[in-house]
Amino acid sequence: MAATDKLTLRPLGLGGVAEVGARALSLAGGPLGFSAAEAVLRRGAAVLAREILPTDALEAWAAAHGVQEQAARILGRLIAPRADFAGLALSRPILMGVINVTPDSFYEGSRRPDSRRAIEDGLAMWEEGAEILDVGGESTRPGAEPIGEDEERRRVLPVVATLAEAGARVSIDSRHAGVMEAALQAGARLVNDVTALSGDARALDVVAAREDTGVVLMHMRGDPRTMQANPSYADVTLDIYDYLEDRIAVCEAAGIGRERIAVDPGIGFGKTLAHNLRLLEQLAVYHALGSAVLLGASRKSFIGALSRNEKPAARQPGSLAAVLAGAARGCQIFRVHDVPETRQALKVWQAITEAES
Repeated sequence: MAATDKLTLRPLGLGGVAEVGARALSLAGGPLGFSAAEAVLRRGAAVLAREILPTDALEAWAAAHGVQEQAARILGRLIAPRADFAGLALSRPILMGVINVTPDSFYEGSRRPDSRRAIEDGLAMWEEGAEILDVGGESTRPGAEPIGEDEERRRVLPVVATLAEAGARVSIDSRHAGVMEAALQAGARLVNDVTALSGDARALDVVAAREDTGVVLMHMRGDPRTMQANPSYADVTLDIYDYLEDRIAVCEAAGIGRERIAVDPGIGFGKTLAHNLRLLEQLAVYHALGSAVLLGASRKSFIGALSRNEKPAARQPGSLAAVLAGAARGCQIFRVHDVPETRQALKVWQAITEAES
């Protein structure tokens, strides 16, 4: 084995632990188990070996390829129960409700440029079962132009402060350190950054300085203005895995523990339809990073592309389908526009899954 050889393991055969059978390993301490895994060994961009193996054959395969230590570390992260994230147990699905304090977000029904309406809708989402309210003041839809930080603060801070004062758990959706810092001072408990704390030199320090602050690290190719300009990857799943792994390492070096981190592969952010579908199908690989996995697919354009090119207002059924696909792959957090509908769908899925276990 060369020093640069890298192993990844993607859980397969997912289902209720009892249903999967004797070879099942628990996935991240949740209700699902996995009976097999796809092992991929790479040297740089070259794939040296790729094989689907039952879980009880992984140790021997890793030994044969000289990657026993990597395999043990990855398996340990795959099966370890996740610590609470922002005070929330990850053994059940968590909903993050979208509060866009913007005039130009991609889904017209989510635009709340008036802070009073944003607050009212946020409190309604909280009552409907959202356990995190994600407040953002800058649209990051494809082609969106950036706005100034002063304007972003003007939009989000009254909303963050009022929702937090009312007892809601608030996340600030921003890529600007100054906005993050002001929102955290106003009562936000999480940061959700489409640049994975890489877009602003101060962002790492802002999050690291508050030991009780969680962070969502998302993958985005380029920036909102350019991200959909012919995005390409050697292997979209593994390229994003490497990126998120690197960002976690940077965060840990800055004092942000892995238990404070959730990862988001960034559906629709610099991806084609084929990329999005592959990521959704292979989401379980990201559990090997040892952090919570968040899925944000709500009402995005790939849903319309798979159907009749419906506008965002008509994409709720496809959004629910994506959520259930994510749940079946062990995702713990779902960023959604439609809280009660998603909660109902997940309740049914969870009851069926637990009945099988």
